Amino acid sequence: MELKYFRLIKTITEEGNLANSSERLFLTQSALSHQLRDLEERLGFKVFHRSRNKWELTEEGQELYNLANKLFSSIDESFSAIKNIKEGSKGAIKLSAECQSFFHDIPMFIQKMGILYPEITIDLTLGATHQTVSQVLSNEIDIAIVTAKPSSEELTSLRVYKDEIFAVMHKENPLNKNEYLEASHFATAHLIINCFPMEGVSVYGHLLKPNKVNPKKISAIPFTETTLSMIEANMGIMCAPKWQLKPFKLSADIVFKRIGKNGLKRSHYLVVKSANRNKKYIHDFISNFEEDFLEM
Repeated sequence: MELKYFRLIKTITEEGNLANSSERLFLTQSALSHQLRDLEERLGFKVFHRSRNKWELTEEGQELYNLANKLFSSIDESFSAIKNIKEGSKGAIKLSAECQSFFHDIPMFIQKMGILYPEITIDLTLGATHQTVSQVLSNEIDIAIVTAKPSSEELTSLRVYKDEIFAVMHKENPLNKNEYLEASHFATAHLIINCFPMEGVSVYGHLLKPNKVNPKKISAIPFTETTLSMIEANMGIMCAPKWQLKPFKLSADIVFKRIGKNGLKRSHYLVVKSANRNKKYIHDFISNFEEDFLEM
């Protein structure tokens, strides 16, 4: 039975006659009468008892009217749910990272998201990256990328991948003679970092601070190209994962030295407020981020 017939039964019942139904359905009385006659012939029973001023449902017609109400109510609920899903797909995300090296790869990811999800706006927030967790808690940013899982019950943390930090140096650097670097080796090193404070530097937080070692000299240089030029001139070392340096053409004189006998491994987490985790646009961002960065 076509949907138009249920609409016809519902409208005639609620309007009481063909004249009012005609105005509501934007069809002539003749067209409505023809539809109803066609329906009753197909069904084999009368839907309405007709009188000059009032049309009343037959028992069979009452059942069809009840079914029509359920049907259109279900349709309205479904379209309302679709609307909510579509609206939930829209949103603006403020994103920041504890490790500034991420800023080399994130713009390409944001560009991809812009193509796949044009209704999601992503704003890459630079600044005090060591405060990313507190910024999520205070709603200054929506998602943070960090290397230490926060303990707050207000936050959801998702481990997206692991990587390894290497000491990057000139092959003639005295530290290169070691099979691998221990914390004590950094005491004589000129360590080049992206920015202060040291709490935001992975090798410091994971190795140097626990062993109470401070490098002989520390320089903060925000530009990787400049840092690599200094390393090529044997003027210091940096600590970074290999993926961070993939976009750069490295001199043959630059070497990677493992930190610790088993390597300095770290995990990376996406941190979001638990209350926002199930928002569709947040979910879409996270699922795509995991897909893109899992194999790094």
